Amino acid sequence: MTKTKKTEFRPDDFVVYPAHGVGKIMSIEEQEIAGLRLELFVISFEKDKMTLRVPTHKALDIGMRGLSTPDVVSRALETLKGKAKVKRAMWSRRAQEYEQKINSGDLLSIAEVVRDLHRADDQREQSYSERQLYEAALERLTREVAAVSGTDEAGAAKKVDDVLVGRAA
Repeated sequence: MTKTKKTEFRPDDFVVYPAHGVGKIMSIEEQEIAGLRLELFVISFEKDKMTLRVPTHKALDIGMRGLSTPDVVSRALETLKGKAKVKRAMWSRRAQEYEQKINSGDLLSIAEVVRDLHRADDQREQSYSERQLYEAALERLTREVAAVSGTDEAGAAKKVDDVLVGRAA
């Protein structure tokens, strides 16, 4: 991928911001900050009721990207079908790794976290921190699946849940 000065993002495009997930570019505006004129993407994260302003020239450097292709989404759903890979490291170390994968913005890494932390009804209860990480990863995954497939989040959540439940059967 070539790093150009101008990015290919336009208003009304859905983008993935690594630390926050799927958002929609509302506009591109110019502001003066500390005496410098900056061109900024104004990104709205509807579900979080949050607006983020990102300098256009820094967007690619921080990992902002367009939505995944349908092919990547199907690979992510395929990843969910795999067997959970739980390392025998201490929980604090694993939790750190899961957090990094979630914040990477990479859909396949997020799917791995969902796969590894998913618990079937007959399995032991999750700890609070495990559940928090699982829910964060699941939310990121379903939001992107919804945005790519053009469905609502409930439909995407059902699709992801069907894959996870089908895996256990």
